[in-house]
Amino acid sequence: MELNTIYNAECLEGLSTLPSNSIDCIVTSPPYWSLRSYEHEHQIGLEDDFSDYVSRLLEVFAEAKRVLKKTGTAFINLGDTYGGAGHGYAKNGHKERYKLMDKNNETGELKNTALNKSMLMLPYRFAIGMIDGGWKLRNIIIWHKPNQLPQGVTDRFTNDFEPVFFFTKSNNYNFTQQFEPYEKPLDRWGGNTLIANGVSEWSEETGQNAYRNRNMRPNPEGRNMRCVWSINTRGEKEKHYASYPQKLVERCILAGCPENGIVLDPFMGSGTTAVVARKLNRNFIGFEINANYCKIARRKLHRELGIFK
Repeated sequence: MELNTIYNAECLEGLSTLPSNSIDCIVTSPPYWSLRSYEHEHQIGLEDDFSDYVSRLLEVFAEAKRVLKKTGTAFINLGDTYGGAGHGYAKNGHKERYKLMDKNNETGELKNTALNKSMLMLPYRFAIGMIDGGWKLRNIIIWHKPNQLPQGVTDRFTNDFEPVFFFTKSNNYNFTQQFEPYEKPLDRWGGNTLIANGVSEWSEETGQNAYRNRNMRPNPEGRNMRCVWSINTRGEKEKHYASYPQKLVERCILAGCPENGIVLDPFMGSGTTAVVARKLNRNFIGFEINANYCKIARRKLHRELGIFK
């Protein structure tokens, strides 16, 4: 399979063509359940029952685990849905399990279920399933959206974040530490940098071991990056409803994929993962079931990088 190419293929079909242990990093955002019509009858996200949606995602990532190197990483952004939300194809999953005995007298259909107006916790159901499947969940990153648009609700708070799950295949994986600025100036410590020899000595004064000759100065590069990332959403020049910003993808790739490595996006969408991978001197492979989205992604690559495949 040719690198730096977006293939118009269903994700499982595409993954089946990749050799085992060949991918360095996965960065992707699968379709969210029942929030959009994705214009393809086999598209993940159109299932009648949310448990089927989660099962299909887990099937995809079981195959993704096969193609990921033992040192590989995966960053997966996934949003939630409200039961009975009425968006697009939205329906309540597990009706028999959660139903209330409240039926329409004429049709006998359920008028309500215990999940109506409840968040379905789909990202976390998925994450638990991934752990059960052998993945190691290293972090839940909170993608905070400072520019979140109003949601037109008056009976709850506006949701302005989504989780990004950081998974690995093994305990030994590629990771480049990322830094962020300190909240206060570095000079608050004062004094000279001490030698970091880590000698532990017993202190009669404090009644505990105390480290002597230890470097207490902060790292001039900054502090270890935290798990709340405030990154504005970005609109697309062309019609695509669910793109994520390049800055979000950039942090994932810089942390989890070595230079010249291969980044996989099995739900390529508008091509953001591909564009960022090439900007950062990484290769990519992408699969996208929607032919129109493939065209959008290829135009985006051509517009930003002069690549057209």
